[in-house]
Amino acid sequence: MPLFADDARDFEQLCETFVWDIPPQFNIANAVCDRHTALADRIALYCENADGEEARYTFADIRHLSCQLAHALRTLNVVPGDRVAIALSQRVETALSHIATHRLGAVSLPLSVLFGPEALTHRLADSGAKVLVTTADLAHTCAQFRDQLTDLAHILVCDQPADAAADFWALLRQHPGNFKNVDTRADDPALLIYTSGTTGPPKGALIAHRGLLGNLTGFELSQNFFPRTDDVFWTPADWAWTGGLLDGLLPSWYYGTPIVAFEGKKFDPHKALSLMEKYRVTTGFFPPTALKMLRSVPDIAQTYQLHLRAMMSAGEAVGEELIQWGQTALGIDINEMCGQTEHNYMIGNCNAIMPLKPGSMGKAYPGHRVEVMDANGQLLPTGEVGEFVAHRDDPVHFLGYWKNPEATARKYTGVWFHTGDVGYRDDAGYLWFLGRADDVINSAGYRIGPGEIEDCLLRHPAVLQAAAVGVPDPEGIRGDIVKAFIVLKPEHTPTDTLADDIRALVRNNLASYEYPRAIAFVDSLPMTTTGKVRRAALREAAIADASAL
Repeated sequence: MPLFADDARDFEQLCETFVWDIPPQFNIANAVCDRHTALADRIALYCENADGEEARYTFADIRHLSCQLAHALRTLNVVPGDRVAIALSQRVETALSHIATHRLGAVSLPLSVLFGPEALTHRLADSGAKVLVTTADLAHTCAQFRDQLTDLAHILVCDQPADAAADFWALLRQHPGNFKNVDTRADDPALLIYTSGTTGPPKGALIAHRGLLGNLTGFELSQNFFPRTDDVFWTPADWAWTGGLLDGLLPSWYYGTPIVAFEGKKFDPHKALSLMEKYRVTTGFFPPTALKMLRSVPDIAQTYQLHLRAMMSAGEAVGEELIQWGQTALGIDINEMCGQTEHNYMIGNCNAIMPLKPGSMGKAYPGHRVEVMDANGQLLPTGEVGEFVAHRDDPVHFLGYWKNPEATARKYTGVWFHTGDVGYRDDAGYLWFLGRADDVINSAGYRIGPGEIEDCLLRHPAVLQAAAVGVPDPEGIRGDIVKAFIVLKPEHTPTDTLADDIRALVRNNLASYEYPRAIAFVDSLPMTTTGKVRRAALREAAIADASAL
């Protein structure tokens, strides 16, 4: 049952009257799969890949297959608390692996197929993952670094097993299609999602089973009272990220609603529109970058017969232009949302019951408390600029950073969690984002930490110092792009060939979206008195240089 009746008309009243009801015992597998016995024959997943191959799975299929996989993982000695890494894109094996892992009381670790060797190895090693479910290509990559992955005991491959990996489907089919789930508490860990910060390597954010429930108020309202009887959901966001998993797959299945999975290599706006038409998609999550690419398609309403009724967008600012385009081209109001891996789905819009203010993030959704705080830890009144902080007494709030209590502690002032976002609240209660308190780069909906990029840049034999910042994308597509400022060693001279070589180093070792699309060779980097790079000064200089062109 949805939390809100779709005839509600007063957002403020929903916020005032809503109270969380979190059961002591809660398991994601039960919530998104097992409890849908009355919907056993309903389609749960429409699958399609880039070659046009299609498959459909009912909720009964998902339950049967995920139970088989849970048995298979148990034979590999996976026990409660173990980490099962899942490096797959939008495909049925991804969903099955998450559900099977939750059945066991283990922790699923989503990983992007875009990760290079270094990014993949760090996450597998740091998490101590016992099992990896992936493709043959990534299994081959891991095999080259297996000596660094001392905890990784098994690799299951979904296509063509190689390098001593096991066949995912062959192993699954050896087991029965029923399984008694481990009785997990709502506070038990369910997901470990790595998120980028400004310094050091990415940190693993540990998310409890209750985290799914904490997403639901925002999910329902951002989709204008989800679900409706004929709803079908799709997002192009990778299921390896919070946006694809907790803003898409899992809440859709919590309500017994079908979702589309498309395994493509790159986002193609024409293909996206064809998919939405073909599967009669009614709701979804599209990052602003994807919306900007859709906007390049002319005469959408005349070319495609769409059934959209609502859409959420997040990851970067949507802006007035995109909202107006959505109204004209798609016939819908796009509800902007703001969330983080550590504290997701906390702020947003619901144009069905509240006026949209283009440029605003919206208001705190029911059940979430967000305030504005100054540098001294004092909460600020309306109109004053400070950092957005969220109350930690919230089911969506994470359990902490994996094996990093110091980093966890630094995120709090008392009961308030620091988001790193700076802005203010207006007289009507809307929250307005002005920028980041830290230096995390938002590009194409991805949060990118400069520290990981800089560490990689410094491995190049020609690089003496490096700093990475986000600067506006000159093409206006990705929001920001990564720009690297590089001080070369004395024996090296700046050339286009050297810049390309440096880009290739990052692209081949980290994720493809992390490489610096722009490189500037400089004599020195601006520093603080304590020896820290002043990234804000670099960003300001880059923006000023672009404006002068």
